[in-house]
Parts: sequence; C-alpha cells; structure tokens
Amino acid sequence: MPVENELKKATADVERNIKMKLLERGMTQAELSRLLNINRQQVNRAIKGDNSPKSIEIRKKIYRVLDM
Repeated sequence: MPVENELKKATADVERNIKMKLLERGMTQAELSRLLNINRQQVNRAIKGDNSPKSIEIRKKIYRVLDM
C-alpha cells in the first residue's frame, strides 16, 4: 500500500505546514477560525487533511490568510 503511505505523508505535511505558519504568526486555530468566520471544528478537520469539498475550500482560504 505505498499509495496509502504517500497519502498519509502528504496529509501530515499539510497539517505540519499550516501549524508551523500559525506558530510563526502567534495565531491559534480558534483565532484563525474567527478570522475566516468558519466553525472551529470545520477548520480543524481541514487542517487535519479531510478531503471533502468543504475542507478543501477552507484550506484554500487558510493558505491565502497565511500566505502559503
């Protein structure tokens, strides 16, 4: 299952990169969710790598806000 391993690694990389940007900015996920006006649980799911269309759209917004 090499493809599954690659998917897990990519998901972990996305989560790590977003969390590093949040740390660099001194921002919490709660602050990010307020800034985006999106439910904190939805933001958390998106950061954790959920691949629903909603989570993908949220990640795009996160990338814009964090200049990624």
